[in-house]
Amino acid sequence: MAQPAVGNTSSEKKAFNAAVEFASPSASSLSADGGLINASGHRQQLERNFGLMSVIAYAITAGNTWIALGGTIIVGAQTVSMYAAFHPEFVALQWHVFVSFLVITWLSCAIALFANRLLPLFESLGGFFTIAGVFITIVVCAAMPTVKGTGHASNNFVWSDWVNTTGYSSDGFVFLLGMLNGAFAVGTPDITTHLAEEIPKPSVNIPKAILAQFVIGFTTTLFYIIAIFYGLNDLDTVLEQSNRYFPLAAIYRQTTGSGGGTLGLLILSFLPFFIACVGLYLTSSRTLWTLARDNATPFSGFFSQISPRYRNPANAILLCACLTTVLGIIYVGSKTAFQAFVGSFVVLTTLSYLTAILPHLLTGRANITPGWFWMKGAVGYVVNAISCLYIVVFIVIFCFPFGLPVGAPTMNYASLITGGLTLFVAAFYVWRRKDYAGPQQVRLEDNSMLAKDAI
Repeated sequence: MAQPAVGNTSSEKKAFNAAVEFASPSASSLSADGGLINASGHRQQLERNFGLMSVIAYAITAGNTWIALGGTIIVGAQTVSMYAAFHPEFVALQWHVFVSFLVITWLSCAIALFANRLLPLFESLGGFFTIAGVFITIVVCAAMPTVKGTGHASNNFVWSDWVNTTGYSSDGFVFLLGMLNGAFAVGTPDITTHLAEEIPKPSVNIPKAILAQFVIGFTTTLFYIIAIFYGLNDLDTVLEQSNRYFPLAAIYRQTTGSGGGTLGLLILSFLPFFIACVGLYLTSSRTLWTLARDNATPFSGFFSQISPRYRNPANAILLCACLTTVLGIIYVGSKTAFQAFVGSFVVLTTLSYLTAILPHLLTGRANITPGWFWMKGAVGYVVNAISCLYIVVFIVIFCFPFGLPVGAPTMNYASLITGGLTLFVAAFYVWRRKDYAGPQQVRLEDNSMLAKDAI
């Protein structure tokens, strides 16, 4: 966390308050802590409703890998798959998924918008459903093949059999390209950092939440994958075109042998997945609001406002819902275009880490004040260097097409989306940089200006 430059004299404080007022013009009337500031140099506007356990629950719900693996790319596909579990003749179409998607999207938006003070409890329920759901799913997938007499998959199928249907001749390259699925987990650890102004002592609690997310996420995902693979007995059925919207339903159907069992397991993954959708509105809206507060977005004055009634960035939340809806419309119009946007997630989020880690490394790790969890000496340099090398190598790999031969519908457009967005952001920066306020640095030892539990 960057350290400050604000002095202790009254003139310096007045100048600083003026800077904060410029960066956040509505802050004085909406400050939740009597005009005091947080570590970013802005007035504390949001209430610190979250505690350590609720933010950990938020982390493992919105960012847990087993939910991403167990769910589908389209948020509404799970509800469609629940219906299909009892209607084998049903043929899912894109508009079916879209309608379900709209309902879930705007219901999640409504919860994030109108139930701000209940969100910690809501996310805590998500954490419970995540842990309980994965435990029950593992037990069912491990037990049912024996109960229904079909038996488990062989050890060779789970641990050593290799199926390469991509068209690439190099199995090693296919293995690296296949790491894209796991790489979705790389893009989620930052979700808790966007709640730094809504949790007491974020410099201590946020790193703890990130650690818990990785430990719990890795453990649950590992055993979950092993369990569902042992429950499979016909991989070709899962890969059939008819199951393209909900392959998980086909896996659960094989494992349990019944529509009821399939529905039950789908519900266990749907509940935390739905709560994760609410959590993602927290992340995206706080990110947009923070950027707008620093004059880094179009219409920053509008999107930087905090609703005095709901005590949250209501305008930013609504914009995120509208953008999500547009993404769903793109899905109905062109699945290729939709996949281009969604598929660039890993590349864009991973590059965002590179833009933070690489400058930190090149400046000798000197511009960031050590926090509670700091890798000292050579260890920090080695970890940062390996991280940068990993990102550079895999960014290139993840831009390759997912299979051969390549045509317009099967092309990987992540490089196009990434390049286009980079040019847009660069142009916007050149145009807006004179108005950019940026976080104000604060001398953290000057507690007289800091809000309670700000660091």
